[in-house]
Amino acid sequence: MSSRHYRANSLGRRSALALAISLGTVSGAVFAQATTGSIFGQVPAGAGQTVTATSDTGVTRTATVSPDGRYTIGQLPLGNYKVTLNRDGAAVDSRSNVTLRVGAGTEVGFGGAAASGEAASLEGVTVSANALPSIDVSSVDSRTVITSQQLAKLPLARTAEAIALLAPGAVAGSSFFTGPTGNALVSIAGSAVTENAYYINGFNTTDPLSGFGGISLPYGAIDQQEILAGGYGAAYGRSSGGVLSQVGKRGSNEWHFGAQVLWEPKGTKASPMNYYRKVGSEAGEIFDRNDTDKTWRTTYSAYAGGPLIKDTLYVFLAAEQERREGSQITNVNAPFVYKQSYRNPKYYGKIDWNINDSNILELTGASNKQDYDASIFDYDYATRTRGAFVSKDTAGAPQNKSGADVYSAKFTSYITDDLTLTALYGKMKGTYYTATAAGTDLPSILQPTRQDPALNGGSPISNANPSAQIADPRHKSTNTNLRIDLSYHIGDHTVTAGIDNQKVSDQNDGITTSGPGYAWEYGVGKAGTPIIGKLPTDAAYVAPPGGNGYYVARYVYSTAASVRTTQRAQYIEDSWQVSDRWLLKLGLRNDQFTNYNQNGEPYLRLKKPQWAPRLGATWDVNGDSSLKIYANAGRYFLALPASVALRSAGASLYTREYFNYTGIDGNGIPQGLTPIFSSTGGPISANREYGIPRDPKTAAGTNIKSEYQDEFILGFDAMLTDKWTYGAKATVRKLRNAIDDVGDSDAILRKMDRLGIDPDTIGDIQGSYLFNPGRANTFLIPNTNGGYYKVDMNNEDFGFPHSKRNYYGLNLYLDHAWDGKYQVRFDYLYSKSYGNSEGQVRSDIRQDTVSATVDWDYAEVMQYANGELANSRKHQFKIYGSYQIAPEWMVSANALLSSGAPKSCLGYFGPDETNPNLGYGSYYHWCAGQPSPPGKAGHNPWTYIVTGAIEYRPVWADSKLAFNVTVFNLLNQRKATQTYPIREFADDPNPRYGVPLYQTTPRYARFGITYDF
Repeated sequence: MSSRHYRANSLGRRSALALAISLGTVSGAVFAQATTGSIFGQVPAGAGQTVTATSDTGVTRTATVSPDGRYTIGQLPLGNYKVTLNRDGAAVDSRSNVTLRVGAGTEVGFGGAAASGEAASLEGVTVSANALPSIDVSSVDSRTVITSQQLAKLPLARTAEAIALLAPGAVAGSSFFTGPTGNALVSIAGSAVTENAYYINGFNTTDPLSGFGGISLPYGAIDQQEILAGGYGAAYGRSSGGVLSQVGKRGSNEWHFGAQVLWEPKGTKASPMNYYRKVGSEAGEIFDRNDTDKTWRTTYSAYAGGPLIKDTLYVFLAAEQERREGSQITNVNAPFVYKQSYRNPKYYGKIDWNINDSNILELTGASNKQDYDASIFDYDYATRTRGAFVSKDTAGAPQNKSGADVYSAKFTSYITDDLTLTALYGKMKGTYYTATAAGTDLPSILQPTRQDPALNGGSPISNANPSAQIADPRHKSTNTNLRIDLSYHIGDHTVTAGIDNQKVSDQNDGITTSGPGYAWEYGVGKAGTPIIGKLPTDAAYVAPPGGNGYYVARYVYSTAASVRTTQRAQYIEDSWQVSDRWLLKLGLRNDQFTNYNQNGEPYLRLKKPQWAPRLGATWDVNGDSSLKIYANAGRYFLALPASVALRSAGASLYTREYFNYTGIDGNGIPQGLTPIFSSTGGPISANREYGIPRDPKTAAGTNIKSEYQDEFILGFDAMLTDKWTYGAKATVRKLRNAIDDVGDSDAILRKMDRLGIDPDTIGDIQGSYLFNPGRANTFLIPNTNGGYYKVDMNNEDFGFPHSKRNYYGLNLYLDHAWDGKYQVRFDYLYSKSYGNSEGQVRSDIRQDTVSATVDWDYAEVMQYANGELANSRKHQFKIYGSYQIAPEWMVSANALLSSGAPKSCLGYFGPDETNPNLGYGSYYHWCAGQPSPPGKAGHNPWTYIVTGAIEYRPVWADSKLAFNVTVFNLLNQRKATQTYPIREFADDPNPRYGVPLYQTTPRYARFGITYDF
């Protein structure tokens, strides 16, 4: 659909169960969105041996050692463990302070006294999991796990996405897109920002409306965050990007309390860059003043956790309140000062109940929200002064409130030594409150820079209405998850099977045009050239504007509906220890997706078997976990979120009525209007969105299939020394099938004419159909007899190329695990993402209507569309670590060096710069009359972002009190990260073309005080 979509203004007690293992290092099955880990290892061969793992939360599990001396204990709740080797019932050796990593196996071996058969001092040997070899030969995926200990040391922004950026292949997404609480988003391995999945304690917290991010925990409540960048097993689904899974902290047998205060004062912040025009007669003049756009931020957090009943019942509670205030000056098109205030409260609570020796119950509650408030003042660019109060950004208090509350329960039952059942059920209730916009009596003014300069005195005229669109304040959502997983160990196999069901209800979702129900959108074309289409007989046609090509459109947009989706899946996976060195993981997943319109009718049924095979293998080359070679291949399906129904299956209204004008008043409203002829005789919708309810049978192609991606990974991990590891990984991803919408109804009519169908018998053709780009599709077209014509359309009928999105990446790393003195990791990634479709959204033109982008609407917009895609970064260097320089002093750093994103230059179509077909204006891959594939216009500059921190933890306070200072962007590098891509005409370029849209965050400091007891 047309990309001219204007958003509102931004925003067991003890369970002695023996797990008999006959061979190898079979990792205990890690269920679904993993919240557990495993322990495995080698002991001297001998009869009558067992290994017992006991946690600091009272969970005890025992495994029998195989005849060749190997053992594994799987599905252990995260925590610190004491691992004891027993012979004939007597303890002979032990390892303490073994910390598990989520979804991974931790190797714990025994020798020494164990080999001699003599009892060792059980407290005499202390082994930390981080000091053990960091190569996990029991996993085949691409996983990065950041623990709470690392989070306490590393200088990071306090979001799930900032943590995820430590993982190789993760890059910052376009700043156009934000999550439910305003958080920035990430792209993983070339995928769109909507293709990631988020989890809290195994519950899916992904934004159910559009897939933009998800709900996360208070920073201090994160025990571990797992970033899966590929290769994950059949238990995972509905993601073709990556997985951001957080496991929250839990209580232990000792009470712990703590609090933290963080302060980012305005005075430490460097000034952002101002933006200047790049082209046209005004080149060099200021466009957007940013040097005074500064904020201050305070964050308060506290936690408490401990036993309600020792070894049986535990509780952990955490709260965080972030407050940010500042001001922002908008650009010369609509010069205002916004005095803004944000509040982000987060809460977390967890109860763990070891019901008996075989059953564990976990209850989780979490909340993550954002409240926004702003006052608007006039601003004078000439004098650089703030003027009178205009209005509130939106009326009421709070003006904007978004976020969600999460509740879940997880039950684990160790039914027998070999059979384990896990069940999880929960709900997430979302809130999306936006008050009525201010300036409701005035229509919003869009593109005032395209006003006729002879009528506005050479300066764009706007008014106090800050937003063209307003959302329904009653908007809410409910997301329900049900997972049941069953794991059975037999011989060399651990077989896990389960169901993964999710239901989303999206209530009162919708957007309407602010002001009097319409906005004025200015434009400029070529005199004598139609604004839309070529011929008056075209379904979408608007005649040429008069005068010098300046015109205005009365813009109306409205979507409103309550819709729902259901997503179900079944999976089975076998973790097969083929030999003592080879492990195979064979999985198969089947997904079913159904999307319903506002009447509860399905408009998209994707219920036929959607088989997603997963195959992984790991080779412990030397048999001692010193060198691992691994490979995997898999297919990953992606569901369509709830919001797709609003335009593709609802009753959306999206029209423009075009006029010539002879004047502009003081509020930017055009005067002296004269209608411009259109094929409808009035308002026209290029996508035929006239507010008429959509027939669900015609919303999508009858043979449409889900979006899916194939992925292939080959890599190795090796020990360089007993503390250094290194490795490499190659990744290939290919998007095999996509879903978008096509708007070229004229092409369908031409095909029906070639088939000899009487045009008088053809009913109304909808303006867009969900379909699979680059494939043959079959559409139902209404006929006048109450039935449908079945029309088969292929690429030649539409004039489309094949759909393509390919990603290639090669990662090299060197890692030194924390040894009590320092930890450091180096990553280099060479990668490339190219094709003609970014995915569900488009970053260069801020198109956030999922699977309804301008791409694939008709042939002309896909000419020269193949190139380097928006989330491609050819080179990335990542370095992070910490160093204990003295008993009381620690320093840490985090550095990211990255090549820039590709630029776009978009304009009117062809050498003659026309506006054919649906008349999308300057969204063609042509620039100044020349072909302009993505990336041809160059790249944004390299960025070098270095962040450092120092912490003082005095011994006189028993090391429980800490003072720290973090300086972000230490070198104060300020570079543009995205520029305005629309040039329009060669001889009359849009004055915004090439002007930066976003830049790196200038240097600022954060001061903190922490106390842990």
